[in-house]
Amino acid sequence: MHDDLIDRIYECSVVPEAWPGVLDDVAALAGSTGGLLFSARKSLNWTASESVADAFDAYVNDGWFGKCSRRVCLMSQEAPSFFVEYDFWSEEELRADPVYRDFFRPRGLGWSAGTGLQVPTGDNIVFSVERAFDGGPIERENVARLNAIRPHIARSALVSARLQLKRAEGATEALAALRLPALLLHANGEVIEASSLAEDLREHLVWGAMGRLHLADKQADTMLGEALAALGSDAGGEVRSFPIRDRAGHPELVAHVIPVRRSAHDVFGDSYALMLLIPVASGRAPSATLMRSLFDLTPSEARVAQGIAGGETPEAIAAAGDVAISTVRSQLSRVLEKTGCTRQADLASLLARIAVTTPN
Repeated sequence: MHDDLIDRIYECSVVPEAWPGVLDDVAALAGSTGGLLFSARKSLNWTASESVADAFDAYVNDGWFGKCSRRVCLMSQEAPSFFVEYDFWSEEELRADPVYRDFFRPRGLGWSAGTGLQVPTGDNIVFSVERAFDGGPIERENVARLNAIRPHIARSALVSARLQLKRAEGATEALAALRLPALLLHANGEVIEASSLAEDLREHLVWGAMGRLHLADKQADTMLGEALAALGSDAGGEVRSFPIRDRAGHPELVAHVIPVRRSAHDVFGDSYALMLLIPVASGRAPSATLMRSLFDLTPSEARVAQGIAGGETPEAIAAAGDVAISTVRSQLSRVLEKTGCTRQADLASLLARIAVTTPN
């Protein structure tokens, strides 16, 4: 499924200058003019397709960004999905909205599909495709196409956001700039280079024979091997994000295994994958959006996981969603597989301990 585009999306993680071309192609999936990516933590960084870059330069520099409620609406959504204007506003409200009325529509724009990405590092990311006003609203089938590649966009955009959408000169600089524990791996799991923060995780990371990385958490170690194998087999649906637990079974990190593709090798040499480790902390049950970003859950799986985290039974989740209990049980089974849990109680315990953290 769009294998070349997915490779290029991952290329953008460390080669941000490739984003404009990729944004064009992602927009084309939805019959749109162009796309853009905003990242905000301590500062605002953004990039866009050439076709809409001038418009969004004015959007940011002329103060429209601060007036626009679109990103607020996107970031407020629990469902990990792309949304369109009519998910939030009526046509009458759009005509009266000063940003749409006085900015987008005079520039021939005014229809979009966007998604907000909440990630545990504290980075807030908004990704959208923009369609010309005379093209009409973006259709549901096109939203579905965007949702199919959303997990790949989320992983790549996380790395880009940590690098502040600036290309690093080399692997050492890039790993340091991420400000997270990170390792570069060969296909067999051999460690090529590790960040200083990864070096501090000796209780979780074990260097075996020939520099092969192992994880002290045996379940996580198995999932790492499966993730590396999946990257080589183009098994796009395989799990590439998983929790790493301490000796007591409590989750302390979530690993994201990100392929090194195309010109990303200019930065990371002959590396096969980047493994990024996200610290987690105890706190309230995480949102569906956060769970999706951590564990690659589909929207329906994220809703089931959120229900379990909130103490609901599968029967109650099925009744609330007006779906068959067999469907919920199937979704719960997949959630258990993706999170490395064997029992529903283990899943509830895992989710109860996860909250957003903000590494430096």
